[in-house]
Amino acid sequence: MRKNRIFLYGFILVVALVLGYLWLSGKSSKGEESEVSSSKVIDEAYDLIKKEAVFSKNEKLLVEGAIRGMADALEDPHSSYLTKEEAEVQESSLAEERVGIGVEIMQSGGKFIVVAPIKDSPAFKAGLKPQDEIVRVNGERLTAKSMAELVQLLSGEKGSSLKLTVYRPSENRHVELHMKRDTIALHTVSSEVLEVDGKSIGIVTISIFGEKTAEEWEKQTKALVERGIHGLVVDVRGNPGGYLFSVSSIIGTLLQNGSTFAYMQDSNGVLEMLNTVNKDTPYLNKVPVVLLQNGGSASASEVLAGALKDNNRAMIVGETSFGKGTVQETHPLSNGGKLKISTHKWLTPKQQWIHHKGIEADLKVEQDELFDIDMKYYHGEFQLGDYGEEVKYVQQVLGGLGYNVARKDGYFDENTLEAVDKYRETNKLEVNSKLDEVFFQNMTNTINNYKSRKENDQQLQMGVSYIIHKLNK
Repeated sequence: MRKNRIFLYGFILVVALVLGYLWLSGKSSKGEESEVSSSKVIDEAYDLIKKEAVFSKNEKLLVEGAIRGMADALEDPHSSYLTKEEAEVQESSLAEERVGIGVEIMQSGGKFIVVAPIKDSPAFKAGLKPQDEIVRVNGERLTAKSMAELVQLLSGEKGSSLKLTVYRPSENRHVELHMKRDTIALHTVSSEVLEVDGKSIGIVTISIFGEKTAEEWEKQTKALVERGIHGLVVDVRGNPGGYLFSVSSIIGTLLQNGSTFAYMQDSNGVLEMLNTVNKDTPYLNKVPVVLLQNGGSASASEVLAGALKDNNRAMIVGETSFGKGTVQETHPLSNGGKLKISTHKWLTPKQQWIHHKGIEADLKVEQDELFDIDMKYYHGEFQLGDYGEEVKYVQQVLGGLGYNVARKDGYFDENTLEAVDKYRETNKLEVNSKLDEVFFQNMTNTINNYKSRKENDQQLQMGVSYIIHKLNK
């Protein structure tokens, strides 16, 4: 009961803050108590905060906190308030192009590590390298900053200058790089052909469903058809979703015109049938298709999987998908921010709501330990008796490589040291009883090489094998 009361009071306070802000913005204050609503308790709450709160009373921060609180009160992780800056970052992630330096960054252990610069981008031309740790942007240290704050620091107008200070573990030194921001074209679809048993299998990877994803898909897949592919593997593993119009266009190339690929259900429970509409003949409708998915495949990726599965158009291989069965609409606010709200549920063609359930794979395939391990870029020195996440990571990787590692809890024991010594010997590293920068760098290269070999991707291998089997029937 107490928890429910706290929630109720918190919600009332949130409403009070928003209504109070809107009223005060159009009327000057003369010291009297505000009448911001027809609710006495809301008026009281706002006045008390403005008059007596010992901490900051900045109205901009109060109203943003209030809107964010209302979104949180919906208890929907996909409904949220975005500040003007956050909204711009989100929109740019789905845009065809953006202005920046062109680099993929990950946050690991509180550090910002370069995964890879985009080829021919300003970052690439300036000499930024994978595994560089970004420590300063234009002289400003990144300690305790979030990824969103880093993105803001890297953003700017086309042609403006930027100075990055990075720590390069391969050289054990800091490097200062100068570059100018430029327009970066973002590509969300890539493709290749795999020759297996005399058959050409097209592999198309979709990283996200952005503004131009459908156009990229059409260009890539038509080129594959011209090359005479016999089957198609569509890889949406780790794809978090994106625009519904993009995925609907892609589905239209795989299903017959007029096929139902999903349903939309509004807050009143009214269902709307969504059918494919394609002026051209679906040029992929007769090619055997496999879709690869994992637990990171969400939203629009699941719309694609559900459409293909329920229409018996593709074999789904991999793992159960994420389970996001809602659609969000983003509404602009007068302060420059935006409010993103879940306004619809989406259902598969068989009217199944997959929210928090996901779509099960037809052929369940788990990757081996090493292939499935998250890439991390650790630094520092560790020796016998030390304990930490870095040591635990090394133990996991060594175990995945087949070394005898008895414990994987992060404690650097004698057994771990023996495995480290054997790894050093196998990879012709200098004899050293410590985990150091050279060791971590070499281990990262080992994992990258392992993951880059298609024979180690068991889900892909299963998908290709299924297509070959179907073609040979």
